[in-house]
Amino acid sequence: MIDWPQGLRGHSDADVLTHAVIDSLLGAAALGDIGRHFPDTDKRYANIRSTELLREVRIIIGDKGWSISNIDSVLVAEAPRLAPYLDEMRSRLAEVCGISMEAVSVKATTSEGMGFTGRGEGIEARAVALITRHADGGDEDACQIRT
Repeated sequence: MIDWPQGLRGHSDADVLTHAVIDSLLGAAALGDIGRHFPDTDKRYANIRSTELLREVRIIIGDKGWSISNIDSVLVAEAPRLAPYLDEMRSRLAEVCGISMEAVSVKATTSEGMGFTGRGEGIEARAVALITRHADGGDEDACQIRT
């Protein structure tokens, strides 16, 4: 949680960083995108915490034989200043993904006043993930989360 008067609006909790991470993981496994798995037309996902969706994605890709190796991400926003929160974000993503904090990068930048982010109308996030295929086709850790 970041104390900021504007906030973000979305079907779930509008956590743009976690949504970008989810899309990067699903994309790396060639499993579509967040909208395919958690459509905004489904009331089950209204106001849900994005970290819960990320936990489910870890299970989905684990069931397909993949595990998360690392995540690299960037947030683009003019305000608020995000630098003080980056380590906390890294830690939370690492915890939910079942990887070390050293395998998670979260950076922040501005768009130098350009575009919707520059006008303060929103925040943008981009992420890329490296996943690894297990020889046995499954991820024991992902299976343990489900039980």
